[in-house]
Amino acid sequence: MTAPMMILISGPYLSGTDGDEEKIRANLARMEAMALPLFEKGHLAVVGEWLAWPVITSAGGSSHHSVQFSRYQYPVAHRLLAKCDAVLRIPGASRGADLECDLAREWGKPVYTSIDEVPAADPDPA
Repeated sequence: MTAPMMILISGPYLSGTDGDEEKIRANLARMEAMALPLFEKGHLAVVGEWLAWPVITSAGGSSHHSVQFSRYQYPVAHRLLAKCDAVLRIPGASRGADLECDLAREWGKPVYTSIDEVPAADPDPA
């Protein structure tokens, strides 16, 4: 068992969507679907888009095509990654997710490619 971790769920977001909003929402839903399994293992899951969109919209962005989206999406994700203990990389081609995983490894953080690889947290870490 391990201490509870904050784990960044990383995977395709815009990749493979050709800008189709329904496909983008489906990609986000795939990442979000890992939040409960991680919680049940004793961890806290985060998704970069959860934190990026308030920054993007506050800066005046309103779509994935906005300058603000391009300017803030990756920097927010990388700042979030700095605070996370690990990454769970879900399947699917994604340059951004691959960059996050490379950065996590560079920083010495584990990158899991399956929920089964994530160790259970000690139920009473105190």
